[in-house]
Amino acid sequence: MTAASTPPRLRHAMDYLHTWAGVLCSALLFLVFFMGSLSVFDQEIDRWMMPATRVAQPAAVSFDRLALPHLERLAPDAKQWTVQYPTSRAPAMRLSWFENGALQSRDVDANTGRLLPQAGSKGGTGFFFPFHYTFHIKWMDLGYWLLALVSIAMLALLVSGVIIHKKIFTDFFTFRPAKSRQRATLDLHHVSAVLLLPFHFTITLTGLIIMVFVYTRPGIALVYGKQANQATREAFALVQREPSGRRAELASVDAMAAQAQRLWGGGQIRRVSVRNPHDAHASVDFQRRPHDQISYDTRMLSFDGSSGALLGRSDLSATIGLQRFFTGLHMLPFDHWWLRWMYFGMGLVSCVMIGTGMLLWVEKRRVRQVKEGRSSYRVVNAVAAAGSVGVLVATLAMLVSNKLLPEAIAGRALLEQCMFFLVWIGTLVHALARAWQPRFRAELGTAWREQAWASALLALLAVVLNGVLTGDHLLRSVSQGNMAVAGTDLVLLASAALAAMAARRLGSRGAATAGAPRLLKEAVP
Repeated sequence: MTAASTPPRLRHAMDYLHTWAGVLCSALLFLVFFMGSLSVFDQEIDRWMMPATRVAQPAAVSFDRLALPHLERLAPDAKQWTVQYPTSRAPAMRLSWFENGALQSRDVDANTGRLLPQAGSKGGTGFFFPFHYTFHIKWMDLGYWLLALVSIAMLALLVSGVIIHKKIFTDFFTFRPAKSRQRATLDLHHVSAVLLLPFHFTITLTGLIIMVFVYTRPGIALVYGKQANQATREAFALVQREPSGRRAELASVDAMAAQAQRLWGGGQIRRVSVRNPHDAHASVDFQRRPHDQISYDTRMLSFDGSSGALLGRSDLSATIGLQRFFTGLHMLPFDHWWLRWMYFGMGLVSCVMIGTGMLLWVEKRRVRQVKEGRSSYRVVNAVAAAGSVGVLVATLAMLVSNKLLPEAIAGRALLEQCMFFLVWIGTLVHALARAWQPRFRAELGTAWREQAWASALLALLAVVLNGVLTGDHLLRSVSQGNMAVAGTDLVLLASAALAAMAARRLGSRGAATAGAPRLLKEAVP
């Protein structure tokens, strides 16, 4: 259905929905898409932020030789040990356990068995990835529910955008960067929205499906009461054993691993979990890495820890299997670099769509409210600037702080995160200050432009600091085949160039306002 064949009342209602759903949720949507884009390469960002993990991928992995001695020494009384096996993207072996209610982890060089120094950073997997779907709000699962709200708003924006669009096929091929700033911004918004419409629907809908167990948790609690964990065990057919209280030695985990791979008919081990490691009822769970399939089907095999006998295997129901397929479609567990780069690029283009939509809305309200003597548009402009380019500034400031903070300083990971949030708040203060300065009132792009320049400088600084302080500059990383570090540096350099281009474009005047009223009428209802 196009706007030409849409009844006027329906189109007006969709105009209203598209406008206010975008205004209220655009900053959060930008954050979700931006952090999601970074999460596509979260393990590569880990290696950039944690130089100690820049080790070679091992030819073979032994739990008994590499992990067990360290776990016996670091966590002898832990009720569960978890070992993440090395991959080409994350070549260090990660050991994890709970201590005093908090998750602890250490990395091991699987080539030498050497315990690597404390990372001192959350990195991409510990900060950017959880930010994508929880906003780091854990209280009462509020972050998950906030994500559900903005996801539904995104679906509403997509449907209403299609209905109100006047020239959906024409705009698919129309982009005129040499025209006025408003025209170029409008074209960029249309092209990025129409070109990636299937991606936007797919990534938003699958994101909701992934969290189905969180969103159905109240219903599960109502049915299962205090045994809510039983629902997960039933859904994924997990083997659970109560400890016997009798001490026993752990059998060879490597032998169990070899048997698991034979039962799978090949494949790689993703994770090993040892429950009650020193008990006669110890169990060892092996998860298969879904590197060769779309479905995020981490099939599990459980073995008796004392005897090494097979206890059971997880067989997913058709419903859970479908949910895991959509999970894989969203999270890209398989090894396919071209698709991973496509997801990364499409995520960033989605950010462009959201950012240009904010700019267009603010510019139209500025024209109207200046005539009416109102100024609430300045607050919206400041929130829009901080919620888009300000997120980029904060992210780059965190990467710079990652290189500048001493490795031995206490609470280093927390200081990095504090840097992100303090700079992010600073971008909002900066945008508000710029909006209320008399000489900047007529040009609301000032805050956007200055923060874009700040992004360009911070991106360049991050690359320079990585080369100087770690010795792994771009040329050395490429020559040594350390493409995770080299790729991150290249993306930072590309970000600096694009930010500088955007800053120059935002600062252009001349024909910037030519035809603005008519164009803005097309852009925003």
